[in-house]
Amino acid sequence: MSFLRSSKLVYEYIRRDEEGNVENIIKALDEIDLDVKAGDFIAILGHNGSGKSTLAKHLNAILTPTEGTLWVDGMDTKDDSRVWDIRQRTGMVFQNPDNQIIGTVVEEDVGFGPENLGIPTDEIWERVEESLRAVGMLQYRNHSPNKLSGGQKQRVAIAGVVAMHPKCIVLDEPTAMLDPNGRKEVIRTIRALNEVEDVTAILITHYMEEVIYADKVIVMDRGKIAMQGTPREIFSRVEELKELRLDVPQATLLAYELKKEGIPLEDGILTIDELVEQICQL
Repeated sequence: MSFLRSSKLVYEYIRRDEEGNVENIIKALDEIDLDVKAGDFIAILGHNGSGKSTLAKHLNAILTPTEGTLWVDGMDTKDDSRVWDIRQRTGMVFQNPDNQIIGTVVEEDVGFGPENLGIPTDEIWERVEESLRAVGMLQYRNHSPNKLSGGQKQRVAIAGVVAMHPKCIVLDEPTAMLDPNGRKEVIRTIRALNEVEDVTAILITHYMEEVIYADKVIVMDRGKIAMQGTPREIFSRVEELKELRLDVPQATLLAYELKKEGIPLEDGILTIDELVEQICQL
């Protein structure tokens, strides 16, 4: 069953001059057809200006379509009466965790969302504990967020969303401000939530290594879906990705260059381990 579905979704940014007259219209999304099943892990790629962040903001009705329709768990995002329900089902995690963390103690911050939903106090603390455990941050529940690393802060931000029990989490470049270790922590957390908790995950990123475990990859360019398929299918198309100004995982690129030199390797190698295994079999 589809959890997120769109039909010919269009979104336009309108620029006006100082007098309020329309200067120009930028079509950020151009007839996007999307179908995400409950429990999927979807990665969305694209260079800056491709429309991926604009799409993310549609998924919990921060923005609504100029044309077309987007349904979240069967609800039309243009229906004002359903916005609250949509946002309970789809949580958002942004680039900078400092913009989402408001509490002076980790457990208070994680409990803020459920408290605003009117959840009884006893259940709030149960949710705080289970959410912090799910992201591997339970031992930091009494710490100040200001003393945490970037990766730890982002995991606390994710826990704050998880505590609201959404069916889906949309992560808009959540590792953009993190070092490699922090990125690994966050991606490991997202994978665990998806695989163990069965939370639908939509990851928007420009780090290719982060998408190799996704069920499906969507590549965007100029507001359109340029490519979609499994990670192996997408990363088998190295030249097309280069034309879209996108990289591929380092192991994929090395395998591609070796294959061009005549070494018989399969297309779409994703990890160093896969590459080593194939080379050893030659």
